[in-house]
Amino acid sequence: MIRNWSTAARRTLAAVRRLAPAGPSRRRAAPVTYTLITLCCLLFLISPAAGLNPVYGTGEELLAAQRAYFRRWGVIPAELFEDSPGSALTPATALFVHGSWVHLLGNMLFLYVFGAMTEERMGRLQFALFYLGCGYLALLGYAGANAHSQESLVGASGAISAVLGAFLFLFPRARVTSLLPFLFFLPLRFPAWVVLPFWVTLQWLAAGRAGDGPGVAYLAHLVGFGLGFAFAWVRFGPAARVKSVPVTAPEGENQP
Repeated sequence: MIRNWSTAARRTLAAVRRLAPAGPSRRRAAPVTYTLITLCCLLFLISPAAGLNPVYGTGEELLAAQRAYFRRWGVIPAELFEDSPGSALTPATALFVHGSWVHLLGNMLFLYVFGAMTEERMGRLQFALFYLGCGYLALLGYAGANAHSQESLVGASGAISAVLGAFLFLFPRARVTSLLPFLFFLPLRFPAWVVLPFWVTLQWLAAGRAGDGPGVAYLAHLVGFGLGFAFAWVRFGPAARVKSVPVTAPEGENQP
């Protein structure tokens, strides 16, 4: 199992190197983005979700530890609005919890590519508050719409979707490399104003078919994206938009 995950990790890192921003953008300092990525990865590796820590056992024992971990640190909509200070904190803690290797690597890939430029434009402190605030509100919005659900909600998807929304407003003409399954995963480059609205449309369609059970929280993606775009619009205004930048960024199967 460990060998299989190591192979998957190497392939993902290779994809990051191929698709990450080229040229001067590689030298941009983005300490908040890299700290968030490092923290999410470290917390995942020591958690029962990774399946690597022998402390949590194997088989049914490991599954029970995973369920308890997600309930402890994730958002449970049915419990969120109770008079419990601990529950009110879960939309913040859930941002650093991921359910699987695919969940973690997909989210971190998006944050790595889109986060650095957005952080550079916003500034470190503002970006950190933006990421945490939008992520919290995205999970809160999902919980409000599924108030009777007992399923645990975890992941940084809402916060990363907010980063995508801000990126679209700030860098609408940045070239985005897209891997489209119906075109045999050929890497094609489109402006962000084409790719990201298309991604939002897919999230909207998927959200309409999703229930309140286990699965992808598409509504959190939509709320996060809308919050990110609105924040960038209000904070920076149309005059601050960068119309053209020499970068590439990935968008494909690994949805945040």
